[in-house]
Amino acid sequence: MIYIHIPFCKQKCSYCNFHFSTSLNFKDEMLRAMKAEIQLRKDELHNKTLKSLYFGGGTPSILSVDEISALVDEVLRYFSFEKDIEITLEANPDDLDKHFLKQLAATPINRLSIGTQSFFEADLKLMNRAHNASEAESSIKRAQDSGFENLSIDLIYGSPTSNLEIWKENLRKTIDLEVPHISSYALTVEPKTALESWISKGKVVSPKEEEQNREFYYLSDFLKEHGFEHYEVSNFAKPGFYSKHNSAYWKYQEYLGIGPSAHSYNGFDVRSWNVANNQQYIKKLTNKILAKEEELLSQEDQFNEMIMIGLRTMWGVDLSHVKNKFSDALQEHFQTEIKSKIEEGLLVIENDHLKIPEKHWFMADGIASDLFVV
Repeated sequence: MIYIHIPFCKQKCSYCNFHFSTSLNFKDEMLRAMKAEIQLRKDELHNKTLKSLYFGGGTPSILSVDEISALVDEVLRYFSFEKDIEITLEANPDDLDKHFLKQLAATPINRLSIGTQSFFEADLKLMNRAHNASEAESSIKRAQDSGFENLSIDLIYGSPTSNLEIWKENLRKTIDLEVPHISSYALTVEPKTALESWISKGKVVSPKEEEQNREFYYLSDFLKEHGFEHYEVSNFAKPGFYSKHNSAYWKYQEYLGIGPSAHSYNGFDVRSWNVANNQQYIKKLTNKILAKEEELLSQEDQFNEMIMIGLRTMWGVDLSHVKNKFSDALQEHFQTEIKSKIEEGLLVIENDHLKIPEKHWFMADGIASDLFVV
């Protein structure tokens, strides 16, 4: 699978620490550089037939449909697509007008991930989103009217401008809109963001973990009552609408990341990442030089990643994989660390897979980190 990072946004959301620029001055140069990277790295994936192509960002919908199509065509020069390939475009509601959607529907893009975040104005203003509450709803309807059935929306809970009743209304509206996939995250205060600055200056109150905990479990219960499956801590889907792309990440499959700050993984022991600087990225690729660094993952690194990723999913960690892949010393560490967690009920073994019971998923990252080799 391939991930393409589009490093441009109209404006900066208050909570975001992803790599992007609000200047489009070098957009054409960037797109040429990304095409050059695709060509230079065409032999890195063992499987040349893709089951997933994902445009993330940044804001991929800031591009024109012709620019998006040109990137798809460039991928097709070196790879083939499975018959049922999932091709996702992350999009902001304010970009999804009828003209854009009509053009997009004529391309291979068959899944939209819409950055809704909330259907309430106060939340959107705090987050400094480019769309308003009306656009949050109308963009979904327009996408459906344009033929996009495979939709995912992002929702953020635990905002200081929200509460449980507002959160319930966000979820009711989502159900009414018949969206088949939801990615939902607690509002997190990341370093060097506007939100962090506002909180430190007392302009905004800090999100409350207790409230986020309550809203997380309401989210899970409510969506399951309405036919969703909770297949990863932050992801919910109707049957048949799991994200193929993200599921492949969570099952340790190889992927190629194109664009500044994008990461790649060979499915075994090598991870690489591109420079998170647009100008450096463009300069290197213009000269046909890859703008990446890489590291060889130690057994301990691989073990820790497997634990962190696996325990966030409904599939858990395959115990036969642990037995076949890791040294006796790591297996001994693993068995020692999980013993007390199983006794406490924080971990269970089902069908030779280690899992966190769903009632403890809000604490998944903490439980997983306790098992790490440090």
